[in-house]
Amino acid sequence: MYDLTSKVALVTGAAGRNGIGHAIALRLAQDGADVVVNDIDDNPHATGDWAGLSAVVSEIEALGRTSKAVIADISAAAQVEAMIRTTVADLGSIDILVNNAGIRAGRDRVPVVDLDEAIWDRVLRVNAKGPFLCCKFAARAMIDQGRGGRIINISSTVGKIGVARYGAYCASKFAVRGLTQVLAQELAPHRINVNAICPGLTQTERLDDMAAHLKDDDVSTEEFRQAMIEAETAKIPLGRLAQAEDIARTAAFLASAEADFLTGLSVNVSGGAGMD
Repeated sequence: MYDLTSKVALVTGAAGRNGIGHAIALRLAQDGADVVVNDIDDNPHATGDWAGLSAVVSEIEALGRTSKAVIADISAAAQVEAMIRTTVADLGSIDILVNNAGIRAGRDRVPVVDLDEAIWDRVLRVNAKGPFLCCKFAARAMIDQGRGGRIINISSTVGKIGVARYGAYCASKFAVRGLTQVLAQELAPHRINVNAICPGLTQTERLDDMAAHLKDDDVSTEEFRQAMIEAETAKIPLGRLAQAEDIARTAAFLASAEADFLTGLSVNVSGGAGMD
């Protein structure tokens, strides 16, 4: 465990029960941080008895930390600016930003020649513009505070190498890595470290979305999901898909003092698949 006592973190895209954002928010709280959690609404996945952001806040508070849910569209500048302002006003500072929110897999998973321009724009608006806006306003607050900070952007292994039918998604995740490198240089004089995490295929709700939109008509979503998991697992030297907690452990390290001399990195969390 790392010591994040007295730190305030903001984690976007944190409402999913099995999601990366949820796991990161809990891990940062376990390490001592107070955590603001965000999503586009309180329970965007609406699965079973899960209560979304409200449940995440309750879990964090049960750990003895302060938490607050802020509903905001990360692709809207005014909403992002207000979210950062609320974080600082209610919890006293912003020391750690985790840009995890991303658009759900859908009709973008087609060949580029068939990709609708409006869908391309929507993916880039959420996955690339969203992190840009969050970084912009959070970095301003961190600079004003004068005590440094951490920005952790969630990219992807397909933000390093393109994959057919992932044109918009790959472009957005490549953009996140580029933004990470630029900000690492621009914010270094302010002692703000900026790094990216590049997960491989991870066991979250997104697998269902991906399977539903990549499968053929004569194959069920569950059959395709299982085949996708088996095919991907066969490529991974460590022999399993990533779990959300794997990403959370890496985020906690990058948020900690142990990573003081690391910035501008894009760290694969993929079990050895893609060793660049």
